[in-house]
Amino acid sequence: MKKVAFIFVTMMMLIACSESEKPFNYRGLPLVLTKGQFVDSMQARGFAIDSAASDSGKTVVFASSAEKYRVLMAHSGEKIIAVQENYAFSTNDSTRQLWQEIRDGLEKELGAWPDCPILKDDHKVAKFDASDGIITVTLENTYKPTMSVRYDPKTIKE
Repeated sequence: MKKVAFIFVTMMMLIACSESEKPFNYRGLPLVLTKGQFVDSMQARGFAIDSAASDSGKTVVFASSAEKYRVLMAHSGEKIIAVQENYAFSTNDSTRQLWQEIRDGLEKELGAWPDCPILKDDHKVAKFDASDGIITVTLENTYKPTMSVRYDPKTIKE
């Protein structure tokens, strides 16, 4: 009987260990990285630091000619506080379509429905509660259509 119990406990431990969750990430980059590691990873992906838009003490802005968005990383020391993609378009239709595509992609990836506190034609917000962070997709079609996707890691209180 002891052998059966031991085998059962061992199998349960193996199952529990094999189902480990991925850390909260931005496009595959875990947000538990240090600021320096994140900067190096973004540069390896072809993004350059926009020093004119960056605040050396709080934010770093990345730009790439191959992408249609800019990335802003807010930090405190070496800890990443938030990462945000910012899109700017010339027409409202293109941002509405992109908002829907990103929303649907996150819904599928996370396997969860978003909370949509604002859902109008020209202003939409979708908030996804991931296990250890919040992802917010915001569309604002005003005079200059803009859209952003923000990744906010949940802080662990020590």
